[in-house]
Amino acid sequence: MKFDNKVNILNRKARFNYELLDKYEAGLVLHGTEIKSVRLGKASIAESFCQFMEGELYVINMTIDEYFFGTRYNHSIKRERKLLLKKKEINKLLRKTKETGLTIIPTRLYINEKGWAKIQIHLAKGKKLYDKRESIKERETKRNINRLTKK
Repeated sequence: MKFDNKVNILNRKARFNYELLDKYEAGLVLHGTEIKSVRLGKASIAESFCQFMEGELYVINMTIDEYFFGTRYNHSIKRERKLLLKKKEINKLLRKTKETGLTIIPTRLYINEKGWAKIQIHLAKGKKLYDKRESIKERETKRNINRLTKK
């Protein structure tokens, strides 16, 4: 059975604030009405980050709005949500974050073909102010070149 769900929630500031290195795809442990809200596109990962707690990886600060028809069974909007990864991947991420001071940033939340909520996470290195200025400069030069070529 294929789901035709076009949920694609992005963290647009991630590429600007971080240099993205390795990419992973993880499942999410959701409770109650959370999946219904995600399927409606009522979620945000703009301010979220990932953190290790007791050997498990959790996404912190991810916002999933309350489901309108949820009544008293609604979920809390912001809570720690466990990420589902293989043990080998968790150990690799833990080692990289401890050794080199990298961080784990969620960049995309989506529903796959089977109907499962998935989150794309990246191992990332924070950019300095001069790196951000360089990114802005590159983006503006690309825009100018595109404008000139269209005329």
